[in-house]
Amino acid sequence: MVNQSSPMGFLLLGFSEHPALERALFVVVFTSYLLTLVGNTLIILLSVLDPRLHSPMYFFLSNLSFLDLCFTTTCVPQMLVNLWGPKKTISFLGCSVQLFIFLSLGTTECILLTVMAFDRYVAVCQPLHYATIIHPRLCWQLASVAWVIGLVESVVQTPSTLRLPFCPHRQVDDFVCEVPALIRLSCGDTSYNEIQMAVASVFILVVPLSLILVSYGAITRAVLRINSAKGRRKAFGTCSSHLAVVTLFYSSVIAVYLQPKTPYAQERGKFFALFYAVGTPSLNPLIYTLRNKEVTRAFRRLLGKEMGLTQS
Repeated sequence: MVNQSSPMGFLLLGFSEHPALERALFVVVFTSYLLTLVGNTLIILLSVLDPRLHSPMYFFLSNLSFLDLCFTTTCVPQMLVNLWGPKKTISFLGCSVQLFIFLSLGTTECILLTVMAFDRYVAVCQPLHYATIIHPRLCWQLASVAWVIGLVESVVQTPSTLRLPFCPHRQVDDFVCEVPALIRLSCGDTSYNEIQMAVASVFILVVPLSLILVSYGAITRAVLRINSAKGRRKAFGTCSSHLAVVTLFYSSVIAVYLQPKTPYAQERGKFFALFYAVGTPSLNPLIYTLRNKEVTRAFRRLLGKEMGLTQS
C-alpha cells in the first residue's frame, strides 16, 4: 500500500488550541533543553576527564547522558518551532527519522536503566566481588546490548507504523511522531500495530521494570542487614539517584504508552509525553549532581584546574 501522507507530511497539533499555553511551554521547553545540554555534557566531560570517576557506575551514567542529549535533540528543536509559531508541519521523512530515533533511544534507556540497577545490586550485595564481576569488558558488553536492543526494536516497529493508511487530515494529536499518536491517526485496521505495541511494552517496559524492582528488593534486604545506621545511609545513598531517575522515567513512559483510550487520557498523555521527552533528560543531571558527592567534588576539581590554568 502506498502511503498517501508521504508527499505532504503531518501536522503536529500539540496544544494548538491553547496559544497562551504554547508560549509558556516554549519558555519551559527551551529552558529545560539548555539544562539538558549543559548538565549532560558536564557529566560526560567529568566522567572522561576525572580519573576518580573511571568506574562502571559513571561509565553507564555517561552512556545515559549521551543518550539523553541525542533523545532531546531529536524532538526539541521541532517542538520549539511548533510552539512558537503557526507552522506546525513536519515532513514525512522528518517524522520517520524522529520516530525511528525516538523508539530506538527510548528502548535503549529502558535497558540501560536495568543494567545500572544490576550494577548497584552487585555494588551493595556483593561488594567484595564487585571489581571482579563488573569488569570493563562486561561494562562495554552490557552497554552495547542496550544500544543494539534499542536499534532492533526501532527497525521492527517503525516500518509497520509508517505503513499504516493515515487519515487525509494528517493531524497528529501530539508534540512528536510517536507510535500511539500515529496509530490513532490511522483510518484503517490497527490491530496488528496495537498487538505489536502491547508485546513491545511487555518486553521493553514491564520486564525491565520488574528486574529493577527485584534488584532493589535484594538491595533493600541487604541494606537492612547492615548494623550501623551510617552504613545503611551510605548504601542507600549509592542507589538513591538511580532510583529517582527510574521513578521519573518509568512513571512518565507508562503514562504515555499504557494509557486508556479516552479523550481525557489522551490530553493528559500530552503532558506526560512532554515531561518524558523534555523534563526527565533535564532532571537526570541535577539528580546525579545534587545527590552525588563524587560528582560535585569532580566538578570542583575541574573548576580548580581551569582557574589554575587561567591564573598561570
